[in-house]
Amino acid sequence: MLKLGVITDGISREFEHALTVMNETGLEYAELQYLWEKEVGDLNDAEMAKVQTLIEAHNIRVSCISRHNFAGMLVGATEVGDANYNRHMNGLRRCIDMAQELDTTLVRIMSFRREMILFGSSGADHWVTSTGAWDKLLKLLEAPVALAEEKNIKLVLETGNNAMVPSAWLGRKLIDEIGSEHLRILWDPANSLYANEPTYPDGWEALKSDYIGHLHVKDARVNMPRAHVDFCELGSGDMAPYLRPLADEMKRNGHGGFISLESVYRPEDGSFEDGYRASLPKFKELFDW
Repeated sequence: MLKLGVITDGISREFEHALTVMNETGLEYAELQYLWEKEVGDLNDAEMAKVQTLIEAHNIRVSCISRHNFAGMLVGATEVGDANYNRHMNGLRRCIDMAQELDTTLVRIMSFRREMILFGSSGADHWVTSTGAWDKLLKLLEAPVALAEEKNIKLVLETGNNAMVPSAWLGRKLIDEIGSEHLRILWDPANSLYANEPTYPDGWEALKSDYIGHLHVKDARVNMPRAHVDFCELGSGDMAPYLRPLADEMKRNGHGGFISLESVYRPEDGSFEDGYRASLPKFKELFDW
């Protein structure tokens, strides 16, 4: 059975209000990204204690600690042990501590900054591929994965629209090559639209249940030639043809675990909470089984 939740700042960064709305609308699992004006991993001890108190008071459970660990860093300009790398490793350690305090085993990481062409042949390997970038990514992920193994935490690496792993296909390749049970994919199929990957059947067939550690659901209209995107109500954008087939296939395969509504849609003259309320009925219709 799926465990339905939401990234709380998609309702509001005022954490208590977000939890109150979750209670009102029947979602049980909170994914933590921004609380008040801080990103998770930056909260002090008093703020962490407040988070724990509020979660218990609202009878909510935490699904994932979702800091943007290792986001936006060029693999070619990053070395293990340099100042920025160490800063992100320290952030990851704080997130792992927070996950253990809040009784969850999932911590998100990102896959650095995207290189458009990683592999090529017939001359492309000479002219246009970012030769060595993939192997460098694997090297940079060794320490985070080792830390997860030491702490018995599962890292979930998101398919990011501006990341080295934007697609389910590359996500599977990464998991196979790293070979650790403590690393899985946080599949965001709407992000994979930026990699021209259809969610179903392509994305699902690449990952299926064995490779998916967590799932984000949102909708968007993507125009890659114009470098433009509009977020929209769930089921009204480019994800619309894929959502029902994906949900049905997940149900047939007995896929369980956490799934978060990523409430990034804001209606004109409305709020992100309005976007959350607009998308929630379709989210439940598809995945509440």
